[in-house]
Amino acid sequence: MISFLQSIHPALTPGFFFLFLLCALITGMAKAGLSGIGLSVVPMMALIFHAKESTGVLLPMLIAADIMAVIYYKQHAVWKYILRVLPWVAAGITIAVITGNRIDNEKFRILLLTVVWIMLIIMVINDIRKKSGNEIHGKQFFAPVMGTMGGFSTMIGNAAGPVFTLYFLAMKLPKNGFIGTGAWLYLLMNVGKLPLQAFVWENINRNSLMAGLVSFPFIVLGIFIGIRIVKLLPERVFRIFIIIATLLTSLLLFI
Repeated sequence: MISFLQSIHPALTPGFFFLFLLCALITGMAKAGLSGIGLSVVPMMALIFHAKESTGVLLPMLIAADIMAVIYYKQHAVWKYILRVLPWVAAGITIAVITGNRIDNEKFRILLLTVVWIMLIIMVINDIRKKSGNEIHGKQFFAPVMGTMGGFSTMIGNAAGPVFTLYFLAMKLPKNGFIGTGAWLYLLMNVGKLPLQAFVWENINRNSLMAGLVSFPFIVLGIFIGIRIVKLLPERVFRIFIIIATLLTSLLLFI
């Protein structure tokens, strides 16, 4: 069993393999519209594969889930909000690439943890504002600020979800528009990151692609589960769970 798992990726043990498949399931659910739920995957993947390498393992998984989300929600995308933020996303990704090249894995782990906790704080603040009826309204400065933060977060830790959740909420997008616009934006970002991960950080290799291939059925299952949940249940219950889960799992990065 262990030899088979390590033929997929040297970091996998039976326990980590179960955790990895759970990450794949959550990734699919997140891309189906349960915004925020995917953030818990970041520290779990970093625990399994180490901080920097985990970003390369997770990226092909995210692209596969993005493609399925785009197919399902593509008619709901609002392109003006995507085009407004994309140049700033590129700027944030560039800053992250330069930063990642200049620090070792230990410092990258701390930076990843910092990004996750900042994203959690943004998520909690936005939930409080939403609950109190004092949501942030869209302003012109939102595109450059959110785009740069989101680009940096997505490159460092595939953790841009809370930033763009805040951005799309500020733009007053309805539920389906929110999901469809996000699906296209994340697909464009993640495909754009692929050559940087492969040739600059050298994080995309046979092992990461094999792990992504094994995860694919669970991503598909997560997509279908997520679509059903979006239709049947309010999201807030799941957001509270994910905030707690992400706080707990991010603490494991200190180990």
